[in-house]
Amino acid sequence: MKLYSILFLILISNVAFAQSGKSHKKEICKYRKTYKEDFLKEERSPFYGKKKELKNLRFYKPDKNYKVVCTFERTPNAPHFDMATYSGVTRPYVKYGVITFMLNGKKEELSIYQSITLSKIPKYKNHLFLPFKDTTNGDATYGGGRYIDLESTDIKDGKLTIDFNQAYNPWCAFSDGYSCPIPPNENHLEVAIKAGEQNFAKEH
Repeated sequence: MKLYSILFLILISNVAFAQSGKSHKKEICKYRKTYKEDFLKEERSPFYGKKKELKNLRFYKPDKNYKVVCTFERTPNAPHFDMATYSGVTRPYVKYGVITFMLNGKKEELSIYQSITLSKIPKYKNHLFLPFKDTTNGDATYGGGRYIDLESTDIKDGKLTIDFNQAYNPWCAFSDGYSCPIPPNENHLEVAIKAGEQNFAKEH
């Protein structure tokens, strides 16, 4: 009976894990559908009125292992600074906080930023910005790094969940003429983030 109970628990655990994986895949597919639709709605986007171009967007398969629970530490007295962009201009930001998390058995750390300009607009007052680079850049993913959007309301009891499956390319990956922030050196990871958006399938 004891062996039967153990096998039953293993079976239940495997079923629960499989269901969780399917739920996450559905969540990411929905996210990417909205991501593509937004290109067609935003007049400033590189694909406005160019629906056929969306077929050239490429992504890694959804991987639940890249959805991580992080420890969040606020940096309330951080000074404002000018974040460089690929167009040469700068944008005012402040370091909002630091997250630490485990990925593939290794402890990683990233900084999260808040745009000074956007924080003054009621609609975006809670918006946070996570730009990062990793070792896939210039190979499987855009050389300039990728971004993840967050909300300050996502932070609960010092914890924040980051899903790298939602990492996306800046518009500079698709076309010239945009001022895309360059991920600060402190957000350069020495690990491959094989999740989220990959290189665009054609040159811009």
